[in-house]
Amino acid sequence: MIGSVLSADVFARYLRLKGDEIVLVSGTDEHGTPIEVSAIEQKIPVEQLAEENHQKITRLFKAWNISYDNYTRTHNPVHIKFTQDFYLQVQKSGYVFTEENDALYCEFDKLFLPDRFVEGICPYCGMDRGRGDQCDNPACGKLLTPLELKQPRCKVCGRTPVVRKTKQWYMDFPKLETRLREFIEHNKIIPDNARTACLNNIEKGIPARSITRDLKWGIPAPFEGSEGKTVYVWFEAVLGYLSATKQWAEEIRKEPVKWKDFWCDAKTKTVFFIGKDNIIFHLIIFPGLLMGYNDSVPANERWVLPYNVSSTEFLMYEGDKFSKSRGVGIWIDEALDLCDVDYWRYYLILNRPEQRDQSFIWAEFQKFINEINDVIGNFVHRTITFIASSFGGTVPPTQSVDPEDQKLIDLVKAAPSKVGSLIEKFELKNALGEVVEVARAGNQYLSTRAPWTLVKTNKEAAGHVLNLCAQLGRSLAILLSPFIPHSAQKAWEALGLQGKVESQKWASAGELAIQPGLAVKKSKPLFEKLNVEDLKKKLAEIRSSKDKSGKKETPGQPDTISYEYFQKFYFSIAKVIEAKPVPGAQKLLELKVDIGTEQRTIVGGVAELYTPTDLVGKNLVILENLEPKTLRGIKSQGMLLAADVPKNRFAILLAPDNVPKGAKIR
Repeated sequence: MIGSVLSADVFARYLRLKGDEIVLVSGTDEHGTPIEVSAIEQKIPVEQLAEENHQKITRLFKAWNISYDNYTRTHNPVHIKFTQDFYLQVQKSGYVFTEENDALYCEFDKLFLPDRFVEGICPYCGMDRGRGDQCDNPACGKLLTPLELKQPRCKVCGRTPVVRKTKQWYMDFPKLETRLREFIEHNKIIPDNARTACLNNIEKGIPARSITRDLKWGIPAPFEGSEGKTVYVWFEAVLGYLSATKQWAEEIRKEPVKWKDFWCDAKTKTVFFIGKDNIIFHLIIFPGLLMGYNDSVPANERWVLPYNVSSTEFLMYEGDKFSKSRGVGIWIDEALDLCDVDYWRYYLILNRPEQRDQSFIWAEFQKFINEINDVIGNFVHRTITFIASSFGGTVPPTQSVDPEDQKLIDLVKAAPSKVGSLIEKFELKNALGEVVEVARAGNQYLSTRAPWTLVKTNKEAAGHVLNLCAQLGRSLAILLSPFIPHSAQKAWEALGLQGKVESQKWASAGELAIQPGLAVKKSKPLFEKLNVEDLKKKLAEIRSSKDKSGKKETPGQPDTISYEYFQKFYFSIAKVIEAKPVPGAQKLLELKVDIGTEQRTIVGGVAELYTPTDLVGKNLVILENLEPKTLRGIKSQGMLLAADVPKNRFAILLAPDNVPKGAKIR
């Protein structure tokens, strides 16, 4: 999952740098049979499990620096109403019909068994990997119905179900078959694997698909007479792209009609990043639904069809399929405990399975990370360190340019166009590889010119070399920003550049924009080499610790920690002296707080619910000894504490006015 999410983030960050107006949205898919089955197995309310999972996923995506404009959830009022209104409109277009059919029913659990409530043998590949909606065998992946399964069994109790009649509402996809074929054939942007998969499915005939399900958990079906039924998860989850944009416009952007700029303007390009197992849902079902809706609305209210569905093959683990139950793989929360997130972002893009299945290989991971250290980190660190030691910490001026210099300058000027072109062709792997090659050329130039030797005989010439290297370092920071944003910002600041690298223009990466006299900062290495044996050992320790606790990880029930570990956290009372919005960041406020012994600046993502006036003079609870982090060019020294509140999303923790600033929480 993180591969598709990360790809979308890289693409969105690039478009922002380019100056395009974009919105990046997604959300937790909370409905459907899997979560209802899981809630039954855990004996907890499904609403509770959905809420806990959403909060956990949201935190993890933030930790991975995924720059969503709106990461929402499907169990929210905007999405629910949008879905119900959407299908009533599709019904007006004449694409909805009812039919009474046989369905599997579990007499023991007293429920019908739609999609993942039933398992069995796939009739196509013969593997015991069939589910009621699709075969789980990667080599097959056929769409299924529960009645097609051989030797079906109830997912809840394992018993053999019986067949009963039930009435459902269907989407008449056969009416749209010709238009869908033309859409796939005429779209030259989508990957070959996606086109082939879709045309193969269309060739066999697109069946009518049930919009409704006999489930309690989900969006209530809006059709007359459909009481007690819900909308099939894949028939509403894909609509989440539209409703999430609508929610963004209404609740975050505060421009209620702005969302239609992204869905009703023919010039808009909608791009989706998915794994190959979701191709059919995004290139047949989703466009088919949009076509059905569009047939009965005015031209200026019709939704645009997908510009591209950038689908990738599967990422394996050392040649095996990821499996949490078998302990095969690394999970995204564990990854963050092993090393910096930018190492993972860098590796996963360079190992993106764009043409065929790829494997995570430990030895390859170490090689790639050592490469980023040797090629990119080493170039930036050497350049800044030598400027600091031999030129008083300021960038020296240039002199006349010779052919070798011009070669480097031409490389800088061409890089944004070359890398950008690859990104826009959705070749993210090659795009990042090209950035690495630019850094490699910089290293070669630096080593060939050897300013550490040249400075002994011609200091001005050595300064000229370092000026050009600093220019290349600036270019690299911008080019790397979509891929490894945190490290790119560190390189930007180390060069003495102000503001946020993500606020720059992509094209400016081709400029020699650093002026002589710019003061660089004391350089620390951007990266460090890793030893995979140490990482494997650490991963084993993490899992062993969980095993010894005697508990399985359950959302909302975090592992216990020792009292000694807890003592490392310094919570204190901070009085807000000043508060102001952070320019260009709708969610951030810059707070100046007094903790008794000193005043600090803290940047918090609270502007959605709090104004500066709300907070000035208040006593906040903060984590005082959190490692400082730069946000939008502002150094934040601490973290505000807040509570998750379902309706308002969060609430800042406040202390009474009579509690003195700086008071420690024990």
